[in-house]
Amino acid sequence: MTPPKRLRRTPLDGPPPQPAAPAGRKGGGGNPERLYVVAGPDGERADLDLVTLIVARSPDPPPSATPEQAALLRLCVAPLSVAELSAYLNLPFGVVTVLLTEMLTAELVQARSSIVREALPDRSLLEAVMHGLQRL
Repeated sequence: MTPPKRLRRTPLDGPPPQPAAPAGRKGGGGNPERLYVVAGPDGERADLDLVTLIVARSPDPPPSATPEQAALLRLCVAPLSVAELSAYLNLPFGVVTVLLTEMLTAELVQARSSIVREALPDRSLLEAVMHGLQRL
């Protein structure tokens, strides 16, 4: 059995339709020149990973803040991860880390690393659970 053929919505001889730009797009995610302007030429980065939580020290941006930094400060009133900030601003992770590095240096935001748990639980706890299960 062969699958049914689909009819094209646009004629083959015309140019292909251009995708519509998403409404309310905040960052310049697709334009490399815009990303270079946002991130700056040096591109220094703090040691941030995707789950590092960022909190604004003050929700009000200073007058010297760029629009991206002001948006980051407004978003970081409550702790948000770097991955969430990148998604909300529609900017790549590298650009967001460069912006956050500048903001950490200026002490506008505070970075909280994720909680690192021990690789193995405490042996005494496991023995207590095992003895409790054996008594059942």
